[in-house]
Amino acid sequence: MLTEEPFTDVLASNAVYADRFELGALEARAARGLAVLTCMDSRIDPLGMLGLKPGDAKILRNAGARVTSDALRTLVLASHLLGVNRVMVVAHTGCRMAEGAEEDVHAAISAVGGPDTRSLTFLTTRDQEAALRTDVQRVRSSPYLSHIAVGGFLYDLDTGRLRLVC
Repeated sequence: MLTEEPFTDVLASNAVYADRFELGALEARAARGLAVLTCMDSRIDPLGMLGLKPGDAKILRNAGARVTSDALRTLVLASHLLGVNRVMVVAHTGCRMAEGAEEDVHAAISAVGGPDTRSLTFLTTRDQEAALRTDVQRVRSSPYLSHIAVGGFLYDLDTGRLRLVC
């Protein structure tokens, strides 16, 4: 049975946050018509790096900023129901998913005592820009998303700068 104990710190922080919560009146629509798909890396602040505030954009995150079937599903909903008319796919320098092969990730998980993950695909790449181009093309070629603008970007973790790739 799960208890609150492993989450005590974040629940206490949430109580403080809730006391001054002001976002309840925001619209569900993306105020700036933007969706950002980026990596789950905690060094990335999607709103901050783009000068946005809560409510401006829909933020999607996964390992490696990859355009998966789930990301496409979410973008379809965002574009047709939540005001999104442009998408940024933002990969980043120093990404673990761009540093080796699938086997390397499976081995790394195993080396720390993790389970056998060979039934999973982590979508690693040795050519991050090629993967970014492929992912952007996947969005552009979707028959459900042909009406939106899509760009692929590389975020430099050392400088905070974005570079347009495609």
